Amino acid sequence: MTYARIAGTGSHLPERVLTNAELETLVDTSDEWIAERTGIRQRHIAAPGETTADLAEQAARKAMAAAGVEAAEIDLIVLGTTTPDLIFPSTACLVQARLGANGCAAFDVNAACSGFLYALSVANQFVRGGVARCALVIGAETLSRMLDWSDRSTCVLFGDGAGAVVLKPDAETGILSTHLHADGAYRHLLYNPVGVSAGFRDEKNHGVRVMMTGNDVFKVAVKTLDAVVEETLAANGLPKSAIDWLIPHQANLRIIAATARRLEMPMERVVVTVDRHGNTSAASVPLALDEAVRSGRVRRGDMLLLEAFGGGFTWGSALLRF
Repeated sequence: MTYARIAGTGSHLPERVLTNAELETLVDTSDEWIAERTGIRQRHIAAPGETTADLAEQAARKAMAAAGVEAAEIDLIVLGTTTPDLIFPSTACLVQARLGANGCAAFDVNAACSGFLYALSVANQFVRGGVARCALVIGAETLSRMLDWSDRSTCVLFGDGAGAVVLKPDAETGILSTHLHADGAYRHLLYNPVGVSAGFRDEKNHGVRVMMTGNDVFKVAVKTLDAVVEETLAANGLPKSAIDWLIPHQANLRIIAATARRLEMPMERVVVTVDRHGNTSAASVPLALDEAVRSGRVRRGDMLLLEAFGGGFTWGSALLRF
C-alpha cells in the first residue's frame, strides 16, 4: 500500500501585527472582551498590495526547502483559499508560475476554513493513486480584505497568513484517512453576501464582507467536530489515547478546548496559535502544523489529528502518522 506522507512543512505571516489594543481604537471592544470570548490577542494583516499568492509562495518555498524538493519535481498543486488574488486564473496557477513548476496540474479549492483539509484530501488521493509523486498543498488567506472594520463582531476574529506541506509517496506511513463533510443548509449563519454571479453588491448595497451569527456557528461547530473526531477514530479502529497531537482549526479557543475534552486530551497536547494568528481560515491548520514541527513538538512517528470547520458549512479531519 502507498501512503501520502508529509515530507516538509512551511508557513508565512505578514509583518504587520494588529493587536487587540489597537482594535480598541477602531471599534467598541476591548482586549479583555476579545481574549475571553475567543482566545485571540493579536493577528497578522497583509500590507497594501500584498496578496494571497504572495503569502502562499513564501509558505510553499519553505515547505519545499524542508522537503528537499525542487520546483521541477512538483507534479500537483492544490491550494485552499476563499480569498484568491483574481477571479481567474486560480491562485494555484499564479503560485505555480512564481515557483517555476509550470506544466503540472494546479487548482484552487474553496471550502472556507476547511479548505486546507479539502485540498489535502484531494492531493492524498492523487498520491495514493500513483498519479502524483510530489504534491504541494497550500492553505492561504488574506481575510482582512473582506472585513467590515466597523463590525466589532467579526473584524476582531480574522487574520492573514499561509501554510503549506509537500506530500510524497511512502510505503510505511502517512495520511491514514481523511473525512470531509458539508451542509449548505447552514449557509445563512456564516457567509459573504456578494460574488460574481450574484453581483458585487448585495440588495442593501453592501460590498464584500463577512456575515456571521456567532452563537449559532459555535454550537454547530462543536457538535460537528465532535462527530468527525469520533468518525475518524472509528474508521481507523483507534482509541482516543492513540492521538499524540491535536492540530485544530484556529477559530476560537473555546471550540478547540471542547474538542480536546472530547478526546480526553490535555491542552499541552493541542497545538494552539489562535492567540497570535487569529482565524486565518484555510491557512490556520498548516500554519499551526508548521509551527509545531519547527518548534520540535511534533516529531516523526507522531500520530496527528487535524480538523477544521468553516462557512458553508464545511468540516473535515485528517489522521496521519507524521
